[in-house]
Amino acid sequence: MVVSRVLQGAPNVKTQDRERVNKVIGDLRLNAIVTSATKRKTGKVFGVIIPRFEDIFHSFYATEVIRGVALAASRLKVDIMMHVSERHQHEDWLTSNALSPDYIDGIVFADINGDKQQLKKVLARKIPCVVLNNSFEKEPINSIAINNEDAAIEVTKYLIKLGHKRIATIAGDLSTEAGKKRLDGFKACMKENSIRLTTKYITVGHFLRSPARGAMEYLLKLKEPPTAIFAASDVMAMEAIDVARKKGLNVPEDISIVGFDDNPLCRYSPVGLTTVWQPITEMGRMGVEFLNQIVAGKKTYPIKILLKTKLVERKSCTKI
Repeated sequence: MVVSRVLQGAPNVKTQDRERVNKVIGDLRLNAIVTSATKRKTGKVFGVIIPRFEDIFHSFYATEVIRGVALAASRLKVDIMMHVSERHQHEDWLTSNALSPDYIDGIVFADINGDKQQLKKVLARKIPCVVLNNSFEKEPINSIAINNEDAAIEVTKYLIKLGHKRIATIAGDLSTEAGKKRLDGFKACMKENSIRLTTKYITVGHFLRSPARGAMEYLLKLKEPPTAIFAASDVMAMEAIDVARKKGLNVPEDISIVGFDDNPLCRYSPVGLTTVWQPITEMGRMGVEFLNQIVAGKKTYPIKILLKTKLVERKSCTKI
């Protein structure tokens, strides 16, 4: 009778009873979907987990990873199940029947944003996985990434060779390996070249537009503003250029700015943006291809790959 009243939407049902019934109904529906999919499954199914963040659907990184995944999946005839994961709120999908070795063959993590718990739970369920944009030196985890620290060192060296000493950074999200390692590389290079780095020259833009604008406005208000800025992403670099121009400054004559990613949007920047190219599409493609080999037993793990980056010089930096 209680179930009947819930299905009919009757108001005279206790909240706790309604929640219990709805949970059972949801579980039954999911079981039916998974069972049906498992029976008709003829090929491999890989999950692609993308951490949710602001501007995710405008993210160059996310779209390029998906493009690489799609290219490999199409060639290998692998089905892809995409999931956007809320940071530290992943109990629902981690414990669901959809995430079961009976249905899903492997998982590609587009990133983990410092959230290793979901990764540990997937490993505990013995589901093969590959993590992109992160490197694991000691842990037996498959990973494909770039050397973010070395890339940041190369950028900073470039600015120092141009004669800059008052160099600031707009760092990315420091809960991500990319954000943290790029900041580490910047700091290390400044120290190695005996250039004093004050905390006021270290700002955080979280890889987002609005925080990056705020960081740039803060830097330009300093008594001794920087002559050069290393922004940890092109999106933040372009916001920095826009703020500088609106303050009446010329790039690069008054201030040099360098980004990271080689985002095609750089072409629409008022000045050609010097940046770091990284093989994001390749990362997504290789993630699926290596996962496919691991599942087929053709590749032993852990696989640890560091892809090369390249400094792309354009017009946004000049000698001081």
